[in-house]
Formats: sequence, C-alpha cells, structure tokens
Amino acid sequence: MVNVYLDKDVDLSELGDQVVSVIGYGTQGRAQALNMRDSGVSVIVGLRPEGSSWKKAIADGFEPQPIPKAASDGTIVHILIPDVEQPEVYRKEILPNLASGKTLGFSHGFNIHFRQIVPPSNVDVVMIAPKSPGARLRELYEQGFGVPSLVAVYQDFSKRAKRRALAMCKAIGSTRAGVIETTFKDETESDLFGEQAVLVGGLMELIKNGFEVLVESGYAPELAYFEACNEMKLIMDLVYKSGFSGMLRGVSDIAKYGGLVEGPRIIDGHVRQNMKSLLQDVRSGKFAEKWSSNPDRSKKELQDLMKKMDDHQIEKVGRDIRKMSGLE
Repeated sequence: MVNVYLDKDVDLSELGDQVVSVIGYGTQGRAQALNMRDSGVSVIVGLRPEGSSWKKAIADGFEPQPIPKAASDGTIVHILIPDVEQPEVYRKEILPNLASGKTLGFSHGFNIHFRQIVPPSNVDVVMIAPKSPGARLRELYEQGFGVPSLVAVYQDFSKRAKRRALAMCKAIGSTRAGVIETTFKDETESDLFGEQAVLVGGLMELIKNGFEVLVESGYAPELAYFEACNEMKLIMDLVYKSGFSGMLRGVSDIAKYGGLVEGPRIIDGHVRQNMKSLLQDVRSGKFAEKWSSNPDRSKKELQDLMKKMDDHQIEKVGRDIRKMSGLE
C-alpha cells in the first residue's frame, strides 16, 4: 500500500524559515506560486526579464526577479519551466547559485530520472506533482479544497527533505485531498506512458481514427464529430465522477452491451503489445533520448506535428461544432 498524507499529517511550519523561488510562471508556476503565497509561504518568482510572464507576475502582486537572483535568494528553488528547457537553464542560471543545503524542487521527475540534470550531493532534491492542470489547482484551492499530488524525495541531504516537500504539498492545497508518496522513477515512467498510450496519444488516435472511418464510409463530418469526439467528454465526465461502472449505469443498455462486447475487439491484444513496447521505450530512456538529445529538432518536429493536427478535418469541423455549442 502507498503512503497517503492529509492536512493533519503535515506541518506547514517546515517552510517557516524557507524562501521558495518558483522558476517559471506558466500554468503550474503561477498556480503553485499563488497558492503557496496565499498559504503564508515566502515566495519569489524567477523569470527571464524579457519573457511574456514578467508582466503577468507583476499583475498578480509579485516582484519577479531574474532567474539567477531568484535562485540565489531562495532556499527552495522550485523549477517549473518546460522540461526541455530545464537542463540549460539549470546549468547556466541555477547551479552557480545553488549553495549547500538548498532544496531543488520539481513537479515532474523527467530531468532528474534521465540524468539531464545531475544535482550536487549537498542539496535536497524533491518533487511535488499535482495531478491536474494549473488552472484547476488554483481553482480548487480558492474553493477551499485541492487536487491530489504525488510527492517524492530523490536526495535527502538535510534529513528534512520529505517534511519540506510535504509542507510544499500542503501549501498548494494538495493535502486537503491527499498526497501519495512515490519515487522520481515511478512518477516519470508512469506519467510518460499514460500521456502517450492513453491520455493524449491513445485518446487522440482513437477519436481521429473513429472520425476518419465514419467520414470515409460516407457519413457527414459533422455527424462523425459528434459520435467520435463531442460525446467523449460526456462519457469521461461520468467516468471521472463515478468510475466505469457508474458510467455504464448512466448510458443506455445498448451502449452498455455494445461497449462491453465490442470494445475489446478494438483495443485488443495487439494494442496491449504496442503499449508494452512503448513502456519499454520509456523505461529504457529511448523516448527521453528522442525528446531531449536535440531540443531544437524536437521543437521543430513538434511544430510540424501541431500544424498537421491543426489542418486535420476533425479540427475544422470541430471549430464549427464548438461555435454551435457556445464554446468558442
């Protein structure tokens, strides 16, 4: 069984003499910085002075600092910029200002686990990983609740790393829901697999292929969009709220029967083998090498893939359907 920590288990005073420098102010950086500040934690925001987030941080009441100064002034340096940018920023702007006894924080274990960042032995290295987008993290915090998080310790120089990491989880509101203890390895590998095989890659390909089969078989693209994509959210909302059994009890009997009988015909043993092969690429570091070995190439490839997706028929039809639904 995993360890789960709640508000009653965690002492926020562990951060009483700490200064958390949040590096980056994207969706996670902004939410975590605001939540920690509202929990009474001393927070600095470290950004590139010419970056687009500088004015946003000022508007939120922070006095942002250049990354080297934020890294120097903070006792906890919490790195929340994109994974592919972290190694260079770490080497050039953070490492020279990383004094003994400080804490390096992350919200994804990728760069530590795959040794894109190799921290010195005289610092703590921790992870707090909220299991939601930043906007949802902030929204639930303001409502008096929180989203679950994962917590992990990679390096415990101070012998207080876990307590401080849990205090950071409490400061962003996650102990209100529950914080699950894991490792950098398990978080990284399961996260990459989930994104690629199910949540992003698998889901998009399932929807896209369903749409294409219907259109190629002569059905109107608008009808295909409703059946293959639009109703996916309604089903997933039911799953999110009540699990698979609750979802099944919320749909028609013919949908129950068809899904349970014919679903395994689509997601079959061949798909399962592909998933196992993908997981092996994740665990071996093959995917990390593909993504990180040449960041410029990876960014260009990603831009090309995004352009291809933007131009797909399902996106053109989807924009019209979303306008009809009042979503755009």
